[in-house]
Amino acid sequence: MNEVTTVSQILGRDHFDMHSESTPCPVVRMYVHVVYTSSGSAEKLAPARVIRHTVINGWEDTVSADDLSARMDRSSALPLWAQLHADLVSRIAAGEFSDGFPGEHALTASYGLSRHTVREALRQLRNDGVLVAERGRATRLADVPVIEQPLGALYSLYAAVEAQGVSQHSIVRALELRQDPAVAATLEMAPDAPLVYLERLRMAGELPLALDYAWLPAEVAEPLLSADFTHTALYIELDTRCGIRLTGGREDIAAVVPQPAEATLLDLDERTAALSIRRLGHMRSRPIELRRTLIRGDRFTVSARFSPSEGYTFVTADSLAMS
Repeated sequence: MNEVTTVSQILGRDHFDMHSESTPCPVVRMYVHVVYTSSGSAEKLAPARVIRHTVINGWEDTVSADDLSARMDRSSALPLWAQLHADLVSRIAAGEFSDGFPGEHALTASYGLSRHTVREALRQLRNDGVLVAERGRATRLADVPVIEQPLGALYSLYAAVEAQGVSQHSIVRALELRQDPAVAATLEMAPDAPLVYLERLRMAGELPLALDYAWLPAEVAEPLLSADFTHTALYIELDTRCGIRLTGGREDIAAVVPQPAEATLLDLDERTAALSIRRLGHMRSRPIELRRTLIRGDRFTVSARFSPSEGYTFVTADSLAMS
């Protein structure tokens, strides 16, 4: 049975003299109480909780927080604010703050960092669209934006995310020449024809949105190999570098359970479904792009319009050939 011992220590008293003719000198006293846990040996005491009590001219403030200072590596070249930012993003993704996001004072106490460092990390989270700070209200997690796409329109996921006011970028996992007989057949090419293969993890703010796999004929798309796809759209580069604009195509949308590796990249439970969007894009009558996008269903909506005169246009249920 672990024994919990509470040790109250006055770690210091700071007197801040703010001299002016009309203002008396305030006295600030800070008491830090550290709660220790041990496994039966006094030599193995480790701080588990920090309680900071501040008194300023009779006004009292108490902050209690878990001791997370060990998560900060002060010998690292990465700035402390960036380490804090990364740790908070990880905790947000894990759903730790469902009951409310901690305030600046609580973060300062639990991580053992200066207020300046904490403020810089929080500022970056606000810039990322992860946090919302409003005058007179506590800082809170931003609502996760839902990206809406019109059914039947040739769209760019890049443009759709940006249109929601969310910063987006991609982590390029592969950009290379490959051969794939099944994909080549779908693109109406010889089995050994070289293909440009692009694989990206698409991010909306700091949160994963989609995994994107695209194949294009190298004979027309090889200039894409020199493109930087971290913050651009495939269709922009295809137009700029190759002079190609898609004129139409077909999509199949289905709910699927991602493979474990894909679920990890999308920060999904292995049993959570996602939307699989398979697209065959054409330039006039020629197939140019075969793409599979695996997208989080909780952050993406497909919409459709219908009318008495036009109704819906259905296609056959056979799926696109993919490897």
